[in-house]
Amino acid sequence: MKPYREALALPGLRSLLLVAVLARVPLTATGVTLTFYVVQDLGRGYGAAGLVGAAITVGAAVGGPVLGRLVDRRGLRPVLVLTTVAEAIFWATAPMLSYALLLPAAFLAGLLALPIFSVIRQSIAALVPPEKRRPAYALDSMSVELSFMIGPALATVGVTTISARLTLYLVGAGIVVAGVVLWLLNPPVRSASEATGPQPRIARRQWLSSRMVAVFAVSAAATLVLGGTDVAVIAVLRESGDAAFTGAVLSVWAVASLVGGFAYGAVRRSFTPVALMGALSLCTIPVGLGGAHWWLLCLALIPAGALCAPTIAATSDTVSRLAPASVRGEAMGLHGSAVTVGIAVGAPLAGAVIDASAPLWGFAVTGAVGALVALVVLPIELRHRRADAATPADAPSADAVVGSA
Repeated sequence: MKPYREALALPGLRSLLLVAVLARVPLTATGVTLTFYVVQDLGRGYGAAGLVGAAITVGAAVGGPVLGRLVDRRGLRPVLVLTTVAEAIFWATAPMLSYALLLPAAFLAGLLALPIFSVIRQSIAALVPPEKRRPAYALDSMSVELSFMIGPALATVGVTTISARLTLYLVGAGIVVAGVVLWLLNPPVRSASEATGPQPRIARRQWLSSRMVAVFAVSAAATLVLGGTDVAVIAVLRESGDAAFTGAVLSVWAVASLVGGFAYGAVRRSFTPVALMGALSLCTIPVGLGGAHWWLLCLALIPAGALCAPTIAATSDTVSRLAPASVRGEAMGLHGSAVTVGIAVGAPLAGAVIDASAPLWGFAVTGAVGALVALVVLPIELRHRRADAATPADAPSADAVVGSA
């Protein structure tokens, strides 16, 4: 517990993580709520509902780096005002829009979505010194798991007990409240030393190195595996007649991720994102073989689940170290876009594979794609590790060189 006690003792981190959990809950409820609304209230199919979700996803992937760049140049509060107002307009009008208008409105809403995920990770880098960021990002990754366990469940309860239309208003109100609370908290996006020092404008080609691109690729591949696993679990359980246990299986997967995230933040040894994502992918490939019974599937998911939170935490930590302070918002925005794209690709990829073959191949193919990405970026990681090892002890570190570029 010592690494966590030391991290939580830092001023501002405890309140930031608490706000992060509560603020992310309504955001994680948007997908379920919009799906039910499009299917039930608008009378469309699941494909049409998926297009609305895809529109938000594409908008968020495009808007994340742009909003991050605005945070770097204008500060956090103006961006929070812009995105909170945009969220309020969308969620207040969405229940009154036809499907033809809802689709482009969803894209605009994603483009100006409240950047909670990237802002929280950027603020952690500002509040926590590099040597203590591993447990801090592990806590952040675990808080994301908690939000995804709570948000969709609450949305389902709201839709089934009240109505999808009213739940849309409630979700929107929650997002607006999250934006207001984050505006009031106003967490720093640069450390005290970074805020007082000169902030020269840095060209993107100076910090968007091959190593940074490799981290983004690992981030996308990791969430591709997670998105594919989500769909494959449902397909395997439906085929075996155990669909009623879907919630239990996904809960075991999420709890394993929480335990793995906790262990990752507690250990002293450093693990690279490439190694963690490669292990996650390899552990995912054989999961479908345990699908004969739901409890066997639970057991098969535990190793891969234990690597989910550590992998995302490691990618966030690495981006925070590689990105200079003056462009950290844009870098975190690109990281968020990579995570979003991975999830958006993973689910339909697994679905297409399952439709063409069998549910167990959903795990195998998405896991194989992740392992392939790990093999592709491994030479980049090894090259930079050799360069770091060759750096004299009294010379500036690679991160310092990037930061001063």
